[in-house]
Amino acid sequence: MPNIQINNVNYYYEEQGSGTETIVLSHGLLWSGHMFHKQVAHFKDNYRVITYDHRGQGQTEATLDGYDMETLYADAVQLIEKLVGKPVIFGGLSMGGFVGMRLAARRPDLIQKLILMETSADPEPVENHGKYRFLNGIVKYLGFSLVVSSVMKIMFGQKFLKDASRAAERKYWEQQLKKNNRSSITRAVDGVIQRKGIADELHLVTCPTLILVGDQDVATVPDKARKIHALIPHSKLVIFAGGGHTSSVEEPEVYNREIAAFLEG
Repeated sequence: MPNIQINNVNYYYEEQGSGTETIVLSHGLLWSGHMFHKQVAHFKDNYRVITYDHRGQGQTEATLDGYDMETLYADAVQLIEKLVGKPVIFGGLSMGGFVGMRLAARRPDLIQKLILMETSADPEPVENHGKYRFLNGIVKYLGFSLVVSSVMKIMFGQKFLKDASRAAERKYWEQQLKKNNRSSITRAVDGVIQRKGIADELHLVTCPTLILVGDQDVATVPDKARKIHALIPHSKLVIFAGGGHTSSVEEPEVYNREIAAFLEG
């Protein structure tokens, strides 16, 4: 399994495909780079595609600290510099988008194009803190089994959750949630809850930017995407029907079509 030392942490990554351009995909909270497997399969014939797991998630080392967005941003800088060494196409979903916006605003030399998926430039809304900390406490002391149903309703839209033909797929992603390391995932959730906003830096983003959000996303509602679109000059916003907070899984055909058009345009 490929690993790389980044800021003294053993980071797990996967690399597929080849091409003159590299796509780096940064996953959302509670998941891993595996959430992009349908995008990797689609783009690997024409691009070098790298996915990686944030610290304490997936197969990356669990650490005692470093789950704040500023540290994850610094980790991503070093990952790009070490693995690629030139500007990349960076795609970030939710928490990955928090990282992507920081990269594009602060290190434009590393970002050729930016893809933001189901994300927000704001701090976590105060009204969510209590609910997320409550769920976090259950996970920490009792495990994921008791909260999986609640988390699935946050992570996926109703179209996906109610589709009888996708029952096996839902079961698969429930099992992926249960694989999380209980101690490190709660630290990662705290990092997201306590994050600072990035809206005041978005005017510094000058690279071509695609913003994707499904109209059934309840974690980062479409108005969050509209705000990012208004703050990033010359960005493109796509709001599509039926997608929830994990549309790389839920609506892969929409994702792949819109990303391909953006990259080729």
